[in-house]
Amino acid sequence: MPESASSRPTVLLLNGPNLNLLGERDPAQYGATTLADVEKRVTDLGAKLGVSVECAQSNHEGVLVDHIHRARLLDGIVLNPGAFAHYSIALRDAIDAVDTPCVEVHISNVYAREPFRHTSVTAPVVQGYIAGCGVAGYELGLRAVLHRIEEARS
Repeated sequence: MPESASSRPTVLLLNGPNLNLLGERDPAQYGATTLADVEKRVTDLGAKLGVSVECAQSNHEGVLVDHIHRARLLDGIVLNPGAFAHYSIALRDAIDAVDTPCVEVHISNVYAREPFRHTSVTAPVVQGYIAGCGVAGYELGLRAVLHRIEEARS
């Protein structure tokens, strides 16, 4: 497993389409917390846990694929693919192609929503899946991916 010069694991926090609108878009479903707030919470938790967290977001599928490919050089990925979870074979294949542990996060309980959200093409290739915990799911995702990193190192 790759490590930075300081031997601290580095995890990519990657968010997909429309997540740049957190705090504005459908607050009844997603809450009032912004993406910047989420990134700060996860980065702060990472610092407490001895982990470097790199944050990225894109509304473009190919850019997300590029980030996942780059994460081959990192220790883990916490990914909220947004709607791409339901139909992006490109994201699924990118996750499957890298050996980097990946935990998928969804803010809402996708199974309590529209039926088209009940299917995830990305879930079968991630090492963990968290949904319906609100933005706290991101912190759970970081802890889960760190657990997977530790398992791989032992």
